[in-house]
Amino acid sequence: MAKDKTSDKGKSKGKKAKKLSKEDQVKLAAARAIVEEKRAEMAKAPKKASPGDFAKALRAGPGFVLADIDTSSTPGFSGDRALGESLMPDLAAAVSDLQERLYAESKEGGKRAVLLIIQGMDTSGKGGIMRHVVGAADPQGVQITSFKSPTAEERAHPFLWRIRNALPKPGIIGVFDRSHYEDVLIVRVHNLVPRAQWARRYAQINAFEKKAVADQITVVKVMLHISKDEQKARLGARLDNPEKYWKYNPGDIDERAKWDDYMAAYQVAIDKCSTDVAPWYVVPADKKWYARLAVMNLLVATLRGLDPQWPPADFDVAAEQARLKES
Repeated sequence: MAKDKTSDKGKSKGKKAKKLSKEDQVKLAAARAIVEEKRAEMAKAPKKASPGDFAKALRAGPGFVLADIDTSSTPGFSGDRALGESLMPDLAAAVSDLQERLYAESKEGGKRAVLLIIQGMDTSGKGGIMRHVVGAADPQGVQITSFKSPTAEERAHPFLWRIRNALPKPGIIGVFDRSHYEDVLIVRVHNLVPRAQWARRYAQINAFEKKAVADQITVVKVMLHISKDEQKARLGARLDNPEKYWKYNPGDIDERAKWDDYMAAYQVAIDKCSTDVAPWYVVPADKKWYARLAVMNLLVATLRGLDPQWPPADFDVAAEQARLKES
């Protein structure tokens, strides 16, 4: 007699449709709850940001509006201070390694260098960048230049003369603490030269930076952007601490009165001078830990983009090893 396949299918379906016991239902519900909880935790967990994420989030492109930036925000990074600070040692190690490669490359004829320009209002954290970011590199491969009011000799030359003299040599990471942009910032705000004179400088700056890039100097321009309220708090902290009096300058209060003028001057400088070859990066700096993390990532991204390599030996390694063994 032929086997009834229809009957077998019905039996199979019946087995699959068997109901779980109450105990198994409770266990299944508990397991599902655990899975959903883990999914929620993963969704909330900060994603590990890459140096490229910071560069993309902070670059000032077409239509950039400085006034729209939340100076307490953390673009490109969703973690907190503890996570941000925990990432710094590995980033510092990357900077140290890549900078040494760049320096070694120059000893074998390489021409490449990096210029990191740091601008910002007083108390914006430039000193912290020098200590916590630039300090990660070997001092022999770093050149820091702090630009103050020009000397009599410097005033006797075009405004870019002293800047050109400070450009980094091959293999060096040059760092400008303030820069040629002071000549379209403070000079503009205080009317130190005729308008027609400083108005020409934007094009001169662009030409200068384009030439530097053509000479294999990668230019990274950073504005540390703090709020007026945050600056007030930092100035107050200096006045409250005798150990910080040396950092306080009464002139900072006078400059605060021109805050809006400075913001307008920065906006124009960024509009006119954030170019494809030398873009501006605007870093919200009310959170010092974030500003340092952001600039460190920008430096790492730049050095990784250059991808400097250790130069090969120009001698017979095996022969030298043999000679050393016998010496």
